[in-house]
Amino acid sequence: MTKDCGHHDEERRQLLRRVFAAILGFILLILLIIFLIWIILRPTKPRFVLQDATVYAFNLSSTGATPSPTVPTPNTLTLTMQVTLSAFNPNNRIGVYYTKLDAYASYRGQQVSLATDLPPTYQGHRDTAVWSPFLYGTAVPVSPFMLEILQQDKTSGGVLVNVKVNGRVKWKVGTWVSGRYHINVNCPAYIRLAGDADDAIGVAAPAVKFQLFQSCIVDV
Repeated sequence: MTKDCGHHDEERRQLLRRVFAAILGFILLILLIIFLIWIILRPTKPRFVLQDATVYAFNLSSTGATPSPTVPTPNTLTLTMQVTLSAFNPNNRIGVYYTKLDAYASYRGQQVSLATDLPPTYQGHRDTAVWSPFLYGTAVPVSPFMLEILQQDKTSGGVLVNVKVNGRVKWKVGTWVSGRYHINVNCPAYIRLAGDADDAIGVAAPAVKFQLFQSCIVDV
């Protein structure tokens, strides 16, 4: 009787080892297939280009008053511009889903416009997508040193505004769709300035279009 029980226990242990080995082998096989697909396809991140920027307003104003220790009077920046962004998918076998994208303008590391939603887009193999969002910022408080910095930029002839896009993308291979990946895009735009008064500096005309065709830095 004792021998029979020991024999059954041994068979049970062998069965559990086989089941565990089968499960482990299946998991390793799936991981190997995913790895091989990834190596063969080698997804390449999209290429973004800032084609142009039409600036309707870019004005930094200061009250000129001496700031009070208790009631500061910050400089304010008003910005209205429309940009044209294009994204090219360089992959031959991989599509790209842009599930959520926000575009905004940044000057000297400070966000100076509200985030504008870009419509969700699917991009096929070696396809190009184009967006033309408006970027708005009305009387945005900026740091106390911004007026002096902008005056220095005016002396050099213009300012460098960064058009940034943040969001999420998915890769599509056949019917398989990956999880979401963060995408960050940074597009520099050089804008000419005008204005003679120290407390009002802005663009040269109510609407100025700058043809840029500037490549952007893309991080996925």
